Amino acid sequence: MPEKEHVNLIFVGHVDHGKSTLIGRLFYDLKLVEELPPDELAADAKFAWVVDRLKEERERGMTIDLFHTKVETPHKMITVIDAPGHRDFVKNMITGASQADAAILVVSAKSGEGIQAQTIEHVFLIKTLGVNQLAVAVNKMDDPTVGYKKERYEEIKAQVSDLLKRVGYDPSKIQFIPTSGLQGDNVVNRSSNMPWYNGPTLYEVLDTFVAPPKPIDKPLRIPIQDVFSITGVGTVIVGRVETGVLKPGDTIVIEPLGKTAEVKSIEMHHERLEKAEPGDNIGINIKGIDKKEIKRGDVIGHPNNPPTVAKEFTAQIVVLQHPTAIAPGYTPVIHAHTGHMACKMVSIEKKIDPRSGQVLEEKPSFIRRGDAAIVKFEPLKPFVIEKYSEFPPLGRFAVRDMGITVAAGIVLDVVPLEKKKK
Repeated sequence: MPEKEHVNLIFVGHVDHGKSTLIGRLFYDLKLVEELPPDELAADAKFAWVVDRLKEERERGMTIDLFHTKVETPHKMITVIDAPGHRDFVKNMITGASQADAAILVVSAKSGEGIQAQTIEHVFLIKTLGVNQLAVAVNKMDDPTVGYKKERYEEIKAQVSDLLKRVGYDPSKIQFIPTSGLQGDNVVNRSSNMPWYNGPTLYEVLDTFVAPPKPIDKPLRIPIQDVFSITGVGTVIVGRVETGVLKPGDTIVIEPLGKTAEVKSIEMHHERLEKAEPGDNIGINIKGIDKKEIKRGDVIGHPNNPPTVAKEFTAQIVVLQHPTAIAPGYTPVIHAHTGHMACKMVSIEKKIDPRSGQVLEEKPSFIRRGDAAIVKFEPLKPFVIEKYSEFPPLGRFAVRDMGITVAAGIVLDVVPLEKKKK
């Protein structure tokens, strides 16, 4: 059996539009989970319960962190990342989207729901973060206000198509699926409630996503998601290989820490690996650096081509929302790969037309909502970020401030921080 292609998939969309229920139903119908919660739990939350296994999430009734698990389709191995829709948790969603190869946008057909603020924000983000494969689940078709009617599905489809077009997707190439996570319509099994729909089920759509080419020949980059100290094992780092190849016995460098370590072993899904390639979510057992020194957002590379610690970087950004205007001196938090860092905007080089890239104004004094611009940022502390052209997953970022995503962008150039002589 040749190994199946591995695709990382994220579910995005507004809070309460049924993402977790849809994923829970997918796992349940594929018999990946046996148990459902006790009956006394609200009936309409029973499938979300499968996903929101973290106790805190069950108590608060919303998806907080990212939940990873695997779904096998006939030709693909899909790692599902459930992204939170609640606005407080957008930064987790950004971490998820920056790892995703494809996305399912969930939009509720229920009367009064449809496209919401978060739907728009998530669509903007996944596009800016380079997720080009997309399908749309028009969910809650079973709701009494919808009654499985084709007219409501077509109405939502038209609205979402318009939004996708504005952002730069081609709706004619995107599959829309009318679903009910609660009842299971068109999730894994074809629905008899919507004879008017003859397209694929959600599960069948998952099988059509393709894995991106593996950048094996590029230098190694692994943004760190977590670090553990395991008794009897030692320090274990968890992260996803974005580029390059890692093997047991390799010497690695962790930036911006600037320290080297030896890789003792590599595991994925509890199995030992002889080599890890792009797309693999792995645990790395290292020796030579203490757990306390390493943190989420640090990046692993090989010493002969270490990750770039930026002194400053030039980026192209799109301002999604901001109550007033953004001017040089503005210091938001930049979220890139698994890290985040306060960065000061030192200059606005030019304002550009987001669609054509033509320069509209040189050195504008400010930019505001809807503007696209070339700007320069300086991280306040050492931070790893790379050119988008060389390392796309480490060159995309979101700009967060006041609890909202203010802008999203890609890195055009990086001025490296000079190493202090030891």
